[in-house]
Amino acid sequence: MEAAEYRRIDPEAVLREFYRPGSRAYEIILGHGEQVAVKAAAVAHRVSHLKPDLDFIREAALLHDIGVFLTRMPELDCWGRYNYICHGYLGRELLEKQGLPKHALVCERHVGVGITREDIQRHHLPLPRRDMCPVSVEEQIVCYADKFFSKGEKGPAGERTPAEAIRCIEKYGEEKVKRFRTLAAQFEGY
Repeated sequence: MEAAEYRRIDPEAVLREFYRPGSRAYEIILGHGEQVAVKAAAVAHRVSHLKPDLDFIREAALLHDIGVFLTRMPELDCWGRYNYICHGYLGRELLEKQGLPKHALVCERHVGVGITREDIQRHHLPLPRRDMCPVSVEEQIVCYADKFFSKGEKGPAGERTPAEAIRCIEKYGEEKVKRFRTLAAQFEGY
């Protein structure tokens, strides 16, 4: 990714535009984003031959769940009107309005291990009818790193093992597990 394709930002300043600092939701989203950023940076270093943009990865990891406040997730102190699965595309809309189109795509494409147009149609998901799968190496890294952490009402938990991450993904079908395993092989060699 070329630096000219987006502008460098202060992701915490962007978060503060939508979340009240010190609120439970802010602390959960920021804490989770920080965990994902650390994991994503480690992954990016392992695949330096792919030339991932480390600064962008950190920014995008901190912002990938910015749309959560628009969803109804009482355990995260979020009282919006949308289903949680919508937080990716809603985050995309927020960041596009902020003039951050590359960061916006990470928001939309990190959910699960990617959601296809066919998934949306087959499962009647309340999402725009388009593919929402990570494309760039940066999008793939943030998506992959996100699968190792959850957001809980008490704040971010510790890192999942690959087996635990797979168990969380299994409920979405073998195709999603296969996608995760492909990312794991690409980024971690297992």
